[in-house]
Amino acid sequence: MCGIVGYTGGRQAAPVVLDGLAKLEYRGYDSAGVAVSYGDGNIDIKKAKGKLKILFDLTDGGKSFNGTCGIGHTRWATHGEPSQNNAHPHCNDEHTIVAVHNGIIENYSQLKDKLTRRGYTFYSDTDTEVATKLVDYYYKKHGEPLKAISEFALHARGSYALAVLFKDFPGEIFAIRKDSPMVIGVTDGGALLASDVPAILKYTRNVYYTDNHEIVLLSKDGVAFYNLDREEISKTPTLISWDAEAAEKGGWEHFMLKEIHEQPEVVRNTVNYFLHDGKLDLSELQLSEDYLKGVSSITITGCGSAYHVGVVGQYVIEDIARIPVRVEIASEFRYRKPVLGGNELVIVISQSGETADSLAALREMKQQGVKTLAIVNVLGSSIAREADGVFYTKAGPEISVATTKAYSAQLIAMYLIALKLAEVRGTVGAQQYSSFKRELTELPEKIAKVLETKSEVQKFASQMMDKKDVFFIGRGVDYAVSIESSLKLKEISYVHSEAYAAGELKHGTISLIENGTLVFGTLTQKALAEKTVSNLVETASRGAYVAVLASQSVEGIPENFKKVFHIPDTDEHFTASLAVVVMQLFAYYLSVLRGNDVDKPRNLAKSVTVE
Repeated sequence: MCGIVGYTGGRQAAPVVLDGLAKLEYRGYDSAGVAVSYGDGNIDIKKAKGKLKILFDLTDGGKSFNGTCGIGHTRWATHGEPSQNNAHPHCNDEHTIVAVHNGIIENYSQLKDKLTRRGYTFYSDTDTEVATKLVDYYYKKHGEPLKAISEFALHARGSYALAVLFKDFPGEIFAIRKDSPMVIGVTDGGALLASDVPAILKYTRNVYYTDNHEIVLLSKDGVAFYNLDREEISKTPTLISWDAEAAEKGGWEHFMLKEIHEQPEVVRNTVNYFLHDGKLDLSELQLSEDYLKGVSSITITGCGSAYHVGVVGQYVIEDIARIPVRVEIASEFRYRKPVLGGNELVIVISQSGETADSLAALREMKQQGVKTLAIVNVLGSSIAREADGVFYTKAGPEISVATTKAYSAQLIAMYLIALKLAEVRGTVGAQQYSSFKRELTELPEKIAKVLETKSEVQKFASQMMDKKDVFFIGRGVDYAVSIESSLKLKEISYVHSEAYAAGELKHGTISLIENGTLVFGTLTQKALAEKTVSNLVETASRGAYVAVLASQSVEGIPENFKKVFHIPDTDEHFTASLAVVVMQLFAYYLSVLRGNDVDKPRNLAKSVTVE
């Protein structure tokens, strides 16, 4: 979950590295550091606990380093507390080998013991220092960087994106990855590496996506790729179509607010890419219509908000396509030894395409011979490369840790997949099918209308400042909205909240309702609204402050409910796309009012690439 950046070429390296790290700080902000190699081979290191700005100020934006080759790191702590000692880069005792790392070395304790017996000492509590000194051990043994890194890969167990400077090879960066993301960029007279594309877009749009156990040599002359046998291999670059401005705030106070307001465009782009001229074209998913006709059941898996997308998908696919669907938390699914049929389709959802548990679940399913489909936002990511089929959402870079627009794009993916399954299996009539497509094309405009209520939501958030407990309830798709709403509130406002299927309140949970407890009910499913209203009335009778989010045409909302937000009507299968926007805004404004760092909530990182 950390971020790494490297640069070598004709420019002063440290400003480039720090600029790249600023685009990756969402991956971790416990500490930051930079190392620069000079022409004589000497390597300078500077690192600091806390956010990147501290390091930026200490180094005058990197200008205090004159070298043209450097690596840097922004940390989310996994091994060892946040501290200057534990900050990257790490080095060997002689300061002749320096490395940065994203991931987790699972057998670092065993490796540390082995190295200690061979005379190594350690100054930090990190697995990265162990990785660095393991590379040092094999370099001293073989005298060759490629061999040292190859040996490291053979003995290190876990996930890693590792970038290394060797004093004996000034101006060169050696790197390798396994299960942690790393992209390579090439410019005129230089090369870059990073954990994610936004870090290098300022300098190039031509990138290489590295595969597991590929070793990369970066120099001012370009890049070279090698396998673990140190044989050079050829790779084809990918042209990134979106520009660096897409990763900037663009005048918004926070990335999260910017990304909330980008949802109409994101939804429009995703819909229009696959649905044009009245035809739904999912051919690039590489799942044939004949195969889709024969799917007997579907399992959807993901983590966090991606899992919540799956819950929506379960309701929509089962209702439209009439296929049994189950939704699994990836961290449980990967260990549960599930029983899967030969005609089962497993859909894996991950914004980054690098989520460790989701990737592990995918690989387990592949080993069982089950067909897999990935829904991801990042081109060339690990999950995308390893799945049988890929649905690329069109969300662009999402910087805020709390997902908003990527979630909305994933919802569209689920709707379109459900619609395609219904089409090929003949489970909906032509008129209904056309209606679904029309409603999808109208969603962007309706999301924009929801965004026009932001002042109302902000005012409501200011009135809820003193709430310590919040309950979100709903049924069907409304329950799926509730669990996502609860997560958003928790992760950025730090207010305790829970989400329940409305009918479960009477099975014990209602005992938690006290005078003034905020209960937020979602009412977009007309057939279920009356039942949910009844549950809300029960909470109100016990002193709850009841707020409601309802579609415009839903009737029968009691006048004594304290607050009602209305969203435009749409097909009930798609209401989550509208309802969730109100909840995103509520979580955002409550977080701002409470003085929190909205884009970088405590203890969280954007991409969970470790278990």
